Amino acid sequence: MKLPKHKYLKPFKNIFVLIFVVFVIWMLFFDANSWLIHHELDTEISNLENEKEYYKKEIKKDKSDLMKISTEAGLEKFARETYFMKRSNEEIFIIEYEDSLKTNN
Repeated sequence: MKLPKHKYLKPFKNIFVLIFVVFVIWMLFFDANSWLIHHELDTEISNLENEKEYYKKEIKKDKSDLMKISTEAGLEKFARETYFMKRSNEEIFIIEYEDSLKTNN
């Protein structure tokens, strides 16, 4: 009985090709420095760089807010808007619209 010849399996009869294929598979998937681990680390680095840019923008925005309230007029405006503070000779009326109220639905 004669076995059929497969032209695709012929290179795998060479021991060097077989060792090379096993080595490549090992390096891509199973090694501590495998391609999969590098891909995960590259994704994590990308995410961290995006977070870094976000926080840089937030720091820049916070610095500008601090510059605004560093003046007396800016501090007064901040206190009036945030904490509803008033001068002794003033009255404050807070108008809330129905769509701006928080409801428990």
